[in-house]
Amino acid sequence: MLTLYICRHAKSSWADPGQADHDRPLNERGMRNAPFMAKLFKQRGEPVELMLSSSAARALATARCYAQELGATERSATHQHGESTTPEILPMRIEPALYLASVNALMHLICKQPTQVKKLMLFGHNPGFTDLVEYLATAEIGNLPTAGIVRIDFPVDDWKMVSRDLGTLVWMDVPKRHPGQS
Repeated sequence: MLTLYICRHAKSSWADPGQADHDRPLNERGMRNAPFMAKLFKQRGEPVELMLSSSAARALATARCYAQELGATERSATHQHGESTTPEILPMRIEPALYLASVNALMHLICKQPTQVKKLMLFGHNPGFTDLVEYLATAEIGNLPTAGIVRIDFPVDDWKMVSRDLGTLVWMDVPKRHPGQS
């Protein structure tokens, strides 16, 4: 069985209208929600073997909150996909292809992950992430809100076998479900 966690970045700032989209940081709510959701995820006690984050500032800041909670070590984008992972070291890699990726681009990235990784976590953006959840799990979620996270399980043991409607949406959590986080 494979498990995919899809994490949308936390709320970003639009304070500087001249700032490039890729460089927008988290706003105050995002800086509150990202570590909160990361802490909740850690409390679930669900293992992750590889974290991949969009290179955009808002996604990377969100991923780093999870990395800090889960004890991940950031790796460069040039690190090989076939790297071995050990239970003691959770790798987090910046993956530029995740930035504003379409479902097709996301599927290409997912399908090329190493078979020894069974629990994968992605950090990125809408509309691609909402579309991906609905594509993989035939779930009508409508929108994966900022800082939202979804778990999808697949009854296969190779990422190359992941395909449309194969997954089961196990759970979804969003900040608005928790008092003080909206």
